Amino acid sequence: MASRVAAIAEPSPEVAHPAASAVISVQNLVHRYETRTALNGVSFDVRPAELFGLLGPNGSGKTTLFRILSTLMIPTAGRAVILGSDAAQDPAGLRRKIGVVFQAQSVDAKLTAYENLWHQGHLYGLRGAPLKKRVAEILSRVGLADRANERVETFSGGMQRRIELAKGLLHHPGVLLLDEPTTGLDPGARRDLWQYLQILRDEEDVSVLVTTHLMEEAERCDRLAILNEGNLVALGTPVELKSEIGGDVILLDATRDAALLAERIAARFAVEATVLGMQVRIEQESGHRFVTDVVEAFPGEIQAISVSKPALEDVFIRRTGHKFWSESNNNEESSENNSHGKRR
Repeated sequence: MASRVAAIAEPSPEVAHPAASAVISVQNLVHRYETRTALNGVSFDVRPAELFGLLGPNGSGKTTLFRILSTLMIPTAGRAVILGSDAAQDPAGLRRKIGVVFQAQSVDAKLTAYENLWHQGHLYGLRGAPLKKRVAEILSRVGLADRANERVETFSGGMQRRIELAKGLLHHPGVLLLDEPTTGLDPGARRDLWQYLQILRDEEDVSVLVTTHLMEEAERCDRLAILNEGNLVALGTPVELKSEIGGDVILLDATRDAALLAERIAARFAVEATVLGMQVRIEQESGHRFVTDVVEAFPGEIQAISVSKPALEDVFIRRTGHKFWSESNNNEESSENNSHGKRR
């Protein structure tokens, strides 16, 4: 766990007010399990043709939020409205309007790519020539037209993920929800998937909401909602969020007592310092010059130094006081599976 040597005035997260043009409006969403609050009054909007990310570690609430948006779970309080349909009050109507790609694989590996999509189309009431045309269109769109009649079990992980996307897009949804879509993919397949999501946004005006715990993926989003322990701690574009960090980010590895070193640095240089394990973290302009003064002032007490430009993890640390991954992160999946919350 991290501790703060100097009190940092935490900026309160932006309050999201439902906008008439929003395709997704999350309004004061609360969800409680028996012993834990997974969502604590979360609010934000997703705009038309926007690539929106939900970023958070395990236990942050993003999986619970995804399940509510995809109509698999009823919230304890608050509302989630997508394309005019309330996720709790009109789940059947909403399912016709959205595409959902879950983290767990849902394709039938023993069927061909074409057969997987054909059966998916039947679930949405598509039949005959219109379905045949749409299957051909979407297979071409995801670059698998030449593999239409091959069993999915012969596909690579990236190709199987593209079939998952094709299933979610078959019925022309206005919103696509994806839960950790790059899990298990190699770097090349990850890059291809994100390029395709950007094409969906730019060429087909599809609004995409994606959950992720990977900072490099969050950087690709138009806007982000960062969650921690059920709370919305930051909301904005990656550039806007990183701009709140005033200067360089300095990490000092303490030789012995990081807390004591942080106290002495804060007193000597009138800076704010955060203790992260055995590291002291400082935000300071012209960091390369500042560290020279620190090393000279405290010889033998610092064994390693890093100076970097702000990243999204620095935003998370600034808003929460601890690292993105820490021992205090609970396993959200385990907590949900062992609870008796209301579900569909």
